[in-house]
Amino acid sequence: MVNSKTSLCLAALIGTLLSEPALAAKQYVATPAQSSWKVAVDTPLECRMLHPIPNYGEALFISRASKKINLDFELKMRRPMGGTRNVNLVSMPPRWMPGNAAEPLTQLTFFKQFDGYIGGQMAWAMLAELEVGRYPTLSYPDWQHRDQRIEVGLSAVSFQDTYQQFSQCLDNLLPYSFEDIAFTVLHYDKDSDELNKASRQRLSQIADFVRYSDDVDLVLVATYTDSQGGKNVNQALSERRAKKLEAYFMEMGLPKDRIQVEAYGKRRPIADNKTPIGRNKNRRVVISLGRTII
Repeated sequence: MVNSKTSLCLAALIGTLLSEPALAAKQYVATPAQSSWKVAVDTPLECRMLHPIPNYGEALFISRASKKINLDFELKMRRPMGGTRNVNLVSMPPRWMPGNAAEPLTQLTFFKQFDGYIGGQMAWAMLAELEVGRYPTLSYPDWQHRDQRIEVGLSAVSFQDTYQQFSQCLDNLLPYSFEDIAFTVLHYDKDSDELNKASRQRLSQIADFVRYSDDVDLVLVATYTDSQGGKNVNQALSERRAKKLEAYFMEMGLPKDRIQVEAYGKRRPIADNKTPIGRNKNRRVVISLGRTII
């Protein structure tokens, strides 16, 4: 059921559309024969579905690994706008549904020299419209010809099968992002070079991300012990922990020159070694990840 606030917004949008001067429209939309959808990226880190728009560019739906479900829409224009433009997003019926009316969805802004962007709930709404066979269409004044509007439509033809594949990809995304694991502190049991159970699970998450990512180019490993035992014993234990983790990341395919390990032994405590809780905190490894920024 549509609430009163939503009704007022839609009424205002419809009023705006009706009040605008009637301009000749230049349309960009794939014909049924041209229409194609493709899942271009299908990994646990990213799902990317694209739709070519002839003579204009391509539409992209993108979701990435994260704690929260997310979706972005990007309109990649071959020639980005020469000026910032207010854009109407409307759900259009296909030609074979002549009895159905156009439905305004929202108004937004595309900025000069940037690709068009829509995020959050409205991106999901666009997918929902495509799923029922409608054409989400973006309309804005041409920045080169003031007496003309540009209409860019997403065709629902050939959408369903690709959307099923895209939905499966969404289900398989890792429930954490690079930022969630870029700096991680793990812990050991006393006198052991084996991580405790909770830390092994956390290390497995790091491994999954590194395994599927092609831009993690540096892993820093720093191991520490508590102060119990002799200095040499603690240093040797710290070095075993460091070497074991170095081997772990090398087994995943990272070259040795991209893994830096340092064994600090009982140096640099972060808690009081006189208490069991403090010693447990000091028996740790800090793993930091670096990635290429494009």
